[in-house]
Amino acid sequence: MADTGWVSVSAPYVRPRRPGEPDAWAEEAAQQGHVGTHRLRDVEEIRPPRDVAEALGLSPEGTSIVRRRLVLLDGRPTELADSYYPAALARGTRLAEMRKIPGGALAMLAELGYRPHSAEERVMARPSTEPEQQALDIRREDWVLVLTRVLRTSEEAPIEVTVMTMVADGRELHYQMIINEGA
Repeated sequence: MADTGWVSVSAPYVRPRRPGEPDAWAEEAAQQGHVGTHRLRDVEEIRPPRDVAEALGLSPEGTSIVRRRLVLLDGRPTELADSYYPAALARGTRLAEMRKIPGGALAMLAELGYRPHSAEERVMARPSTEPEQQALDIRREDWVLVLTRVLRTSEEAPIEVTVMTMVADGRELHYQMIINEGA
């Protein structure tokens, strides 16, 4: 297979980090010689978009806690990441607070007894919106890739839906899966 540049793997992003371990984005960016960071933009309880509510198994009146982040590469915006959690699960925890979570949200979920077991991802491309253009510092004619990831427990209970909106600057989205037959 020819070298296609930076190939990202989803597995580090869907498992809780161990104490003292860097977050998955910081680690991946460092492996490529860059600095990857996040800026928390907002945390609030809302009625999520319909597709997110359905993925979380919420009623039409149901609410979720959303943590909105700006993902940066070497200080430049590269992605918007909005993570949604059922309000009944997240309310009253650090997931609902406007501050970083030691070890990350997945570590917090695991502490609460909701360990991620499976992940499903969907990707689509579409024209960017004006707020995305401003946040990502892109042009009006630029398109974005939207990757939606749903995490579930071993009992199939949905615990997190993350919607990642990134610049579609001609890069190929490449998936690779390694099957662990011994597991």
